[in-house]
Amino acid sequence: MPVEHGQRSRDCGTLQPMRTLVHHDRAELSLPTVLYALSDPVRLQIVQMLASGEERPCGTFGLPLAKATISHHFKVLREAGIIAMRPLGTQKLTSLRRAAVDACFPGLLDAVLGAAALSPAAPVQPPAGLRQRQPPMVASSA
Repeated sequence: MPVEHGQRSRDCGTLQPMRTLVHHDRAELSLPTVLYALSDPVRLQIVQMLASGEERPCGTFGLPLAKATISHHFKVLREAGIIAMRPLGTQKLTSLRRAAVDACFPGLLDAVLGAAALSPAAPVQPPAGLRQRQPPMVASSA
């Protein structure tokens, strides 16, 4: 017998439904919020990858950051109205809301993406605390 969301299962406890993702209407987009979201190099890189117009699963961006950090960046972009996310099975597909952003702020995405393409792109680096540390040198007894 299948277990419905919220029912108790002897094997795995209580199942929780997937949280509903909030996507703002076009009228709710705010220029300061959109500019803030685009001001971070990681978020700008995500937008550049989505600029082709295709949906991508969240796990395919190849960002060398902690999962929680990547989730935060997606949340900032989604809450700013720049990206949309939709569940598909166990994945979330992400797409650029170009039409909505262009309707509110004509030419903004083209200008930002054009400027980003002209500037030297620094690779996204994980924070110092997350970089792989070299193992301590052990003195050999010879």
